[in-house]
Amino acid sequence: MIAYWSSIAALLIAIVGCGYLLAATVLVGRFARAQTPGKPATTPTVTILKPLHGDDGGLVDNLVSFTEQRYAGAVQIVCGVADAHDPAVAVVERLRGSPGTRGLELVIDATLHGANRKVSNLINMAPRIRHEVVILADSDIRVAPDYLARVIAALQQPHIGAVTCLYHGISASGPWSQLGALFINAHFLPSVVLGLASGLAQPCFGSTIALKRSTLDAIGGFAAFADRLDDDYGHRGGRA
Repeated sequence: MIAYWSSIAALLIAIVGCGYLLAATVLVGRFARAQTPGKPATTPTVTILKPLHGDDGGLVDNLVSFTEQRYAGAVQIVCGVADAHDPAVAVVERLRGSPGTRGLELVIDATLHGANRKVSNLINMAPRIRHEVVILADSDIRVAPDYLARVIAALQQPHIGAVTCLYHGISASGPWSQLGALFINAHFLPSVVLGLASGLAQPCFGSTIALKRSTLDAIGGFAAFADRLDDDYGHRGGRA
């Protein structure tokens, strides 16, 4: 009798799993085909904040992808670290001396404002913000040349207060990196799409959080999240 009911339970779990897989497959395909705004109506000035910690080997290419945007408006990129000896400092300094990256700025400040060190980093960078749109993007994100134009176009849509980007993982080398990318692409990404379609989630990910500076001020700035460890309500690592 125990074996019978165990087999029934296993069958029901398998049916649910297969249903989830089919739903995720359909929704991810629909998400990929969805039309998104390609060009912004205007090109407001933008400040991009890049909280850094260490050099994972791909930091140079990740940062360069943000400096090579096809965007007509003024763009300021502010990188922040908490330690002057952080390996990321050398990467940023090297890029600042390269053609086309003169707008890259660096803030070194170890001041802690709460339990979340990433948010403390953002608070320390905040006084450098000069422009009307603020974009936060994690250090391990690499973007396409039209990324900024598409994000701004989405932010300009009616009733939109913030914009984020879903992303896919790219393995560097070795089985652990491959497994990490597989988790993002085969589990995390479809789960997010399913959550959005069902109305169970409206997340903003560390890959991109774009909002107007006035909106950031209205929600209390970064200081409001200084003790929130789930500041971006998501996971990290990949390409937006």
